[in-house]
Amino acid sequence: MSDLKLLEHLESYLTENRRERFKKVLAQRTKHFTVATEDVYQLHNTSAVIRSCDVFGIQEINIVEEVNSKRIDREIAMGAQKWVDLNRYHTTKSCLDDLRSKGYQIVATSPHAQDCDLIDFDISKKSCFFFGRETEGLSQQVIDQADCFLKIPMVGFTESLNISVSAAIILQHVTSKLRKSEINWQLTQKEYTEKRFDWIRKTLKDCDAIVDRYKSQH
Repeated sequence: MSDLKLLEHLESYLTENRRERFKKVLAQRTKHFTVATEDVYQLHNTSAVIRSCDVFGIQEINIVEEVNSKRIDREIAMGAQKWVDLNRYHTTKSCLDDLRSKGYQIVATSPHAQDCDLIDFDISKKSCFFFGRETEGLSQQVIDQADCFLKIPMVGFTESLNISVSAAIILQHVTSKLRKSEINWQLTQKEYTEKRFDWIRKTLKDCDAIVDRYKSQH
């Protein structure tokens, strides 16, 4: 669906509050940054990362299921999977290749790497933040292909954070800096329009029937 008149017609079935909410949220959405989780075992961790992506305006999350096959924990994601795009991959390689083709640099998150503290991270480059398994961390494949390593400075006895906590801290920091910058981080007009259609389809129960009636009359 690419007809803007059709879009306006569909939006007429939404409340004014819902229409304005869609526009307000979409204006803050970005694909400048994205996130990838690599074979995360605990369902609630993946679900919590999805929720953080929605909260901080990240439109896409990439889920590698090479070892652990998952389902999204709806209760913990709290409906966020409805508004965030999930890209699922059977192998780490296919995920890395796809992200590279989209122009993303690969950022390995690790508490042990000495490359870059979060506060010094360069937000100007399109970046995908990789988070690994709860116990093993990122695979050697991601580490070998990473363009840079990112760590959250810690001053306590604990050397690592839960991945969902790490993701929330990193996303809050980089998106806050991004929105204060002059970088063109918003969705393109095409992406913006496509998401309006997508979210309406997910909101209106009889969307297909409404579309069919509209097309039969125009």
